[in-house]
This record gives sequence, structure tokens and C-alpha cells, in this order.
Amino acid sequence: MTTPAPESDTPAPTVREAVKADLLAVYRIEKASFPQPWPFAAFQRYVGEPGFLVAEIGPGVAGYIVADSVPNHGRPLGHVKDLAVHPDQRGQGVGSTLLRRALGVMRAQGVAEVKLEVRAGNETARDLYESFGFDHRRTVPRYYDDGENALVMVADL
Repeated sequence: MTTPAPESDTPAPTVREAVKADLLAVYRIEKASFPQPWPFAAFQRYVGEPGFLVAEIGPGVAGYIVADSVPNHGRPLGHVKDLAVHPDQRGQGVGSTLLRRALGVMRAQGVAEVKLEVRAGNETARDLYESFGFDHRRTVPRYYDDGENALVMVADL
């Protein structure tokens, strides 16, 4: 007789492109996550873009990512602009799931290299990015309004 593996209390997140109806939930997560949140209008501009993704656990938005690519000397450069997970959903793989999907979207767009900026003191985010192969390339002093430095991290896809 075999015993089935125990089921997790939390289902795996599902990821899809963000739609207009997600914006309020995304904005609430943004405000709960960052001392300098993006304005609501910033998210509105990315609706319909393939790199604006939300993760759902059950009926609600658990997190989101905004990523895109820009021309860079004839080759597109990916940029992870924003990633946040609802405080109640952190530590359950939502951020990893979102980042994995966004990197896949950028890879499909021909991106070979992705960059991002992260607060120097945000060890949780830095650990996540390093687990995906991002390396610290340079520091931007006083990047954030409160004077904290940003680390520019880059990964090859």
C-alpha cells in the first residue's frame, strides 16, 4: 500500500497576464510592499503588455511582476521593473513563479540579458534574484528617495 504525499495547505499560484480589473489589487500590494510605491497610473500603462503578469492563489491576486524589453545595440535588453507579493502570501513561491514566467516571456522576445534594480538592504529580494542567476554588476548611490543605494543586477538568459 502506498501513501500519497501530503498536500500543501496552499495551492500553487497560477500566472496570467494582468488585466484592468487587477489594477486595484496590484496597487494595494505595491503600497503594502514599498516605501515609494509606483503611482496607480504607472500600472495602467502596462496593461496588455506580455510582461505584466499577476499570480493568483484562489480567487485573489497574490503578486505581480512588470517586465519588458528595450532595444540595446541591436539586441533587446530585458528589464524587471517591479515585483511584489502580498504580505500574507510571501514565502510560498509566488515571487519565484512570477520571475520564472517573466523571464520566459522575455526569452521568447529574443532577450538574452535581463537587468533589474533592487534596494541594497532588501536581502530577501537579492536572494531570490541570485537564485535565478542575477549577479551584482554595479551600485547606484542614493537611487531611492530615502537615500538608499540600488544594486543593479544582471542575468543571462
